[in-house]
Amino acid sequence: MEKEYHFQSIAEYNAFNNHETNHPLVSVLDFSKAKERTGSKMYFDLYCVFLKDVKCGDLKYGRQYYDYQEGTLVFISPGQILEVENKIDYYQPVGHGLVFHPDMLLGTNLGKTIGEYGFFSYNTNEALHLSVKERQLVLDIFSKINVELQQSVDKHSRKVIASSIELLFNYCDRFYDRQFITREIVNKGVIDQFEALLNSYFTSENPYTIGFPSVAYCADQLHFSTKYFGDLVKKESGTTAQEYIQNKIIEVAKNKIYGSTKTVSEIAQELGFKYSQHFSRFFKQRVGLTPNEFRTLN
Repeated sequence: MEKEYHFQSIAEYNAFNNHETNHPLVSVLDFSKAKERTGSKMYFDLYCVFLKDVKCGDLKYGRQYYDYQEGTLVFISPGQILEVENKIDYYQPVGHGLVFHPDMLLGTNLGKTIGEYGFFSYNTNEALHLSVKERQLVLDIFSKINVELQQSVDKHSRKVIASSIELLFNYCDRFYDRQFITREIVNKGVIDQFEALLNSYFTSENPYTIGFPSVAYCADQLHFSTKYFGDLVKKESGTTAQEYIQNKIIEVAKNKIYGSTKTVSEIAQELGFKYSQHFSRFFKQRVGLTPNEFRTLN
């Protein structure tokens, strides 16, 4: 039976990984010091940044596989679950980690901006794949935080540590932007899949049963978290995922209005609108004409 753990404090997670607790709210870990273990499900009330040393080759990223030997950075926020699957035999954990309690951010600038770092909303299969130089930079920041943890706690400790964590997150923002660019071919493939999904959606019964497609629905169908999918679409297409869907609705609507004799009410239902007046208002906001005016003009 799979083991389950719920980590509510830094001390609990340190003990699990065979580390001493030098600070009650933050810790830097070397997982090679942990005891061998089998697969498990872990619940966290902590923020975690895990630098995984990849030795097994391919990593699954969305629907694609990539071979990044330099390291993979995974972000976990309070309330999230991390599961190590397909590990029946004992194995030795490898890699490094930074974990901190939400209370660490109280009264700090990072406490005000932590919600702006979207990568805490990404799925673990949308992890950050680091180059050799990026990996070393992350390890350097881990090391600087660890040095501070060896000092006696004073009134400056929280600010110094929080600013180092904030520096790390700002670099990670940059690294994710680089990842979007370096995976341009794959990203374009996702846009193509997004387009195909929408085309299929509007020729199915889904508009009648579900309504018009949401960003969350599309992200789930393409095996991405909603936040990561939105960031990816914005980076690749220049529009938000919501705007992309709305543009597709208008494109399909124009074709239906122009190429058929169906009523506005029938077209509205085929597009997933519950009420035809909502469709007419949406169409006019986007096109500048009502559906009937558009049909007459064309």
